Amino acid sequence: MSRAALFGSQFHADNFWKILPWTLLVCVTFVQPGLAQEREKLARTLTVSGRGVESIPTTLTQVNLGVEVQGKTAQEVQQEAARRSSAVVALLKSRNVEKLQTTGITLNPVYSYTNNVQRLTGYAASNMVSFRIPTERSGILLDEAVKAGASEIRGISFVATDEAIATAQKQALKEATQDARQQADAVFSTLGFQPKEVVSIQINGASAPPPPMLQRAEFSKVRSADASTPVIGGEQQVEASVTLQISY
Repeated sequence: MSRAALFGSQFHADNFWKILPWTLLVCVTFVQPGLAQEREKLARTLTVSGRGVESIPTTLTQVNLGVEVQGKTAQEVQQEAARRSSAVVALLKSRNVEKLQTTGITLNPVYSYTNNVQRLTGYAASNMVSFRIPTERSGILLDEAVKAGASEIRGISFVATDEAIATAQKQALKEATQDARQQADAVFSTLGFQPKEVVSIQINGASAPPPPMLQRAEFSKVRSADASTPVIGGEQQVEASVTLQISY
């Protein structure tokens, strides 16, 4: 064999071994069976949402009350409002109310208008607090608060305890999940498909809507017949929604 032929053979062999690793690298890069299976799983999915609702009794009354004072000078009305508010707060603390907090303190000028002429006639101050108390005790406590100096009840609402709401939220989530799964099973059964696995879960909410506020006029109607008549609450609903994505 000639030297040219020998060198030529060696040249081709060297080039082959230089090209071969790159060829193998390309093959390894593009062969991914798991990716194809994942795409197939996502391509065949059913998305369904379920809803759960739990009703629980409202055993607590949320009250918003305070004092409102009017007078000639700002200092006069502010001091009187503070004195009455302190007496009301002391009473509420002695009755072991829950979540007692100040919700508003205001001091505003009061004007009168005569022949389109504005004239300062005095000042008005108000101090408001909110608190929670067992509903069966709320009627008597409100009477006591008025005697202690409260002059304004801006509204009451009825709520369940935090523990009852937390328990209801868990139960509503269970019901929502079961509802979503039952809907999915009905669809799969009708179409003749077999569900494989749940590929995603989304909790859209598990909350208790705020209870309606019973305003001052309505509250007066409730208690006008007899001051000792207990205030009666109702029920509160806790809702939850769950969305499932199921492959088949």
